[in-house]
Amino acid sequence: MLFFYNISIYLYFLSVKIASLFNPKAKQFITGRQSVFEELKKIPPNETIYWFHCASLGELEQGKPIIEKLKEDSTSIKILITFFSPSGYTFGKNYELADYIFYLPLDSKSNSKQFIDLINPKKVFFVKYEFWYHYLFQLNKMKIPTYLISGVFRRQQPFFNWYGSTHKKMLSFFTHFFVQNETSKKLLNSLNYNNVTIAGDTRLDRVYENSLTPEKPALIKKFVGNNKVIILGSSWPQEENIISEFINSTKKNFKFIIAPHNIDKKHITEIEKLIGTNYIKYSDATYETIGAHKTLIIDNIGILANTYQFTDIALVGGGFTGSLHNILEPASFGNVILFGPKHDKFHEAQDLMDIKGAFEIDDSDDLLAIINHLEIDNNLKKYQEVNKSYIEANRGATQKILKELK
Repeated sequence: MLFFYNISIYLYFLSVKIASLFNPKAKQFITGRQSVFEELKKIPPNETIYWFHCASLGELEQGKPIIEKLKEDSTSIKILITFFSPSGYTFGKNYELADYIFYLPLDSKSNSKQFIDLINPKKVFFVKYEFWYHYLFQLNKMKIPTYLISGVFRRQQPFFNWYGSTHKKMLSFFTHFFVQNETSKKLLNSLNYNNVTIAGDTRLDRVYENSLTPEKPALIKKFVGNNKVIILGSSWPQEENIISEFINSTKKNFKFIIAPHNIDKKHITEIEKLIGTNYIKYSDATYETIGAHKTLIIDNIGILANTYQFTDIALVGGGFTGSLHNILEPASFGNVILFGPKHDKFHEAQDLMDIKGAFEIDDSDDLLAIINHLEIDNNLKKYQEVNKSYIEANRGATQKILKELK
């Protein structure tokens, strides 16, 4: 099975290399890795390096609470972060507490040995998922403590099926698993892995702390005024079509904010066509003009998390593709959450649905029905409070992990 794993890595690299001839992200995936080893050689020897591997930006957010506490405890620790995806690297490369940030070279026996020999990490943290056989094998061989944090396991994964012998072997290379829920612990226990702690999701610590002292973008505050606001966060075309139908047909007294996942000029133009009239783009707005419009289109990166403090209902993108974006950020500010039907991989989605803080939608009719429901008997306020309570009650993963590490 390891032979087939190696072949799949090679074929993946080959397909991305071909795609890089015409796809900018694929090109970035290839070119971003070309000088990694040369850059690694510049790292001074004998540093105390803690290596965090994150698939993308969402996993970095889960790693940040641990990184920040480790840095608080010891200024001598150097944090090295690797990303698999170009989007993670692009938006994470300026993280101020990281001493070194790189793309992760593709998983091969030679790459993993060279990479680990060069950085010589004292501890290693894989965040949530992404299991790379050769890296994990090499870390285990060199007896370097390796941890999974904010892990989530599901019965459908290769680890728990007949064809997953290589993946099962990867689990044996971890020193300890910090998982988010009881299901994950039971699945690992079923394979006789008892080095497991249910710590929860470190993102809850992150979003809770941010909700206490958020930045307050003045333009957003001016736009909102005293109105109820529906926000479309990290949206894809499916959600944008639903919200535009609602905006163009409703007589309800809401304001709307659209913050798409893709902010390139072409896509922003497509959203403008969907909305039609009475909108303004964030890049065009001034303090004097922004309040007069019904819809605000956010065409930049970096303010979405702090925008949720001014909104009431958040339709979060990715629920129609199986890649649901962060619903904990809006929940921490008391938004009622809406998303598409493909959320099985995200246990927090089911948690919030169980307490009536989140709802699944399929189309604009569902959106209208839920908003009508929220307007009855003060339901909106009740469900907003349960979401804030959920965030506060379930925080603490960071301290549990640090306690075990010590």
